[in-house]
Amino acid sequence: MKKWKNYLFPIILLCSILLGCILGIILGEKANILKPFGEVFLNLMYTIVVPLVFFTISSSVANMVDMKRLGKILKYVFLVFFITSAIAAILMLLVLFLIDPVGKGTIIKDTITNSSSTNIGEQIVAAITVSDFKELFSKDHMLPLIIFSCLFGIATSLIGEKGRGIANGLNALSQIMMKLVTIIMYYAPIGLAAYFASLIGEFGPNLIGSYAKSMVIYYLLCVVYFLVFYTIYAYVAGGKKGVRLFFKHQFPITVTSLATQSSLASLPTNLEQTEKMKVPKDIREVTLPIGATMHMEGSAMAAILKIVFLFSVFNQPFTDLFTISTAILIAVLSAVVMSGIPGGGLIGEMLIVSLYGFPPEAFAIIATIGWLVDPPATCLNVTGDSVSAMLVTRCVEGKDWLKKKEKTKISY
Repeated sequence: MKKWKNYLFPIILLCSILLGCILGIILGEKANILKPFGEVFLNLMYTIVVPLVFFTISSSVANMVDMKRLGKILKYVFLVFFITSAIAAILMLLVLFLIDPVGKGTIIKDTITNSSSTNIGEQIVAAITVSDFKELFSKDHMLPLIIFSCLFGIATSLIGEKGRGIANGLNALSQIMMKLVTIIMYYAPIGLAAYFASLIGEFGPNLIGSYAKSMVIYYLLCVVYFLVFYTIYAYVAGGKKGVRLFFKHQFPITVTSLATQSSLASLPTNLEQTEKMKVPKDIREVTLPIGATMHMEGSAMAAILKIVFLFSVFNQPFTDLFTISTAILIAVLSAVVMSGIPGGGLIGEMLIVSLYGFPPEAFAIIATIGWLVDPPATCLNVTGDSVSAMLVTRCVEGKDWLKKKEKTKISY
């Protein structure tokens, strides 16, 4: 029953989306009468996103005062996390260049505010900064808001005890905003059903086929990534024996991650199995807890899928260097930075919509992808932490760490 509870709300959302799609097919353009109910949900989410971003990010950073730098281990932990997340994002990008998840059949014509006439330097400046403080608190400037929130959290942390009250206040406000998100999500089944009814009624059932094609691409690529790239990572970490150790102890981790759909809930099992994989105690107890909140290869792949899907749906070119590089950056941010922040998935989706200038309804389109890919994404996120722990061990203790373990018979 506990496992089913984790799936209950996503199932309700999927059923509401399916109901909306059926209504859209039956009613056709008449389904437009339901659109206001969907717009209420979108407006509620957009209203909350700016305070949510500011309070959650600044709170997370400001309350890091008790974290100690663990030198060599911590350095390699973040290096491995960034590299593996970037590889996952680039792999998904290459696959989607070959296979368009939408194709030519589904095109939503709408105004895209992102201008391609400016040079790359101007686009970068506009993407990460604003010229006036008041412009920060707008959903159209998400990346500058994220940067400002991080800096505000760092400044709060650096003033020590004087900032402790502010840090505690930010933490309380962050929890309030997350509770508010929970309250708004009670309306999500109605809002999404109404929104998708109007969407399918206006643009036809081809959009459903686009989702199905995207899910097939994502699920298959997750399997390939798990079997091929984790084999490579395990081999780099410990040779043939490293590969055997990795796959010998992955079944409990995989099952737990799929059942709970939570990296944190899978952490005890991951710690237990990684100990059997001969990863030293200090390394696994640093890498895995941090990885449970700050290492999401499945999320990196999902972020790329969301971005390319939107560009295809809105018939926008996905070819210039700025667009591609920012897509990879957003994917890595989603995997390594935002994943450690409450509501990070929501923030990442809002960032995609605002940075590229998509209309507000684009949020519901990619949020749906997020719910659909959650089980395999969580599985990759969790299993990726265990092989990352092996890679960190290889970096810290040298390439012969498994042989040293056998010779010295050190108890970890």
